[in-house]
Amino acid sequence: MDISRELRRVLLELRSEQQDAGQENQSKAADDLVFPSDAGTAMEMNNFTQRVFKPLLTKAGLRSIRFHDLRHTFGSLLIQAGASLAYVRDQMGHNSIQITVDIYGHLMPGANISFVDRLDGPMIPQESATPAQHEVPREPAEIKEVVWNEWLGRRDSNPDTQIQSLQSYR
Repeated sequence: MDISRELRRVLLELRSEQQDAGQENQSKAADDLVFPSDAGTAMEMNNFTQRVFKPLLTKAGLRSIRFHDLRHTFGSLLIQAGASLAYVRDQMGHNSIQITVDIYGHLMPGANISFVDRLDGPMIPQESATPAQHEVPREPAEIKEVVWNEWLGRRDSNPDTQIQSLQSYR
């Protein structure tokens, strides 16, 4: 998962403050953890919620939410910032973009209306990638003969015999 430059800066600053305050643990694993346990290991989720997360919510004056709600907030904010559903899928770790659409698709109702509104604008002719070909005038009978001989090869290319038999009624 990607993190913003500001979040990275804050996390590095937090780790530095912990080390300066003598909270450096004897475990090397603690160096990789933002909130290590007192033993320097990964904190159990329930302990983290009770010891860190809920007190932070209270201190910030926020209502009680589940830690998992932060995940949904992250996905929602990415979509509101204009991230593609494919990018949100990758960041959220979804196996399928359909999961992402099912969870976050409601955040985009009307976002595509802008595409329809663009149809009201003046149309700018697009230059063709291939040069225009000059039309060779042909007689209607000649066109019919070319189509019959070259396109159909005097028979229908469909191997279904019932369909081929219908061709004989022409």
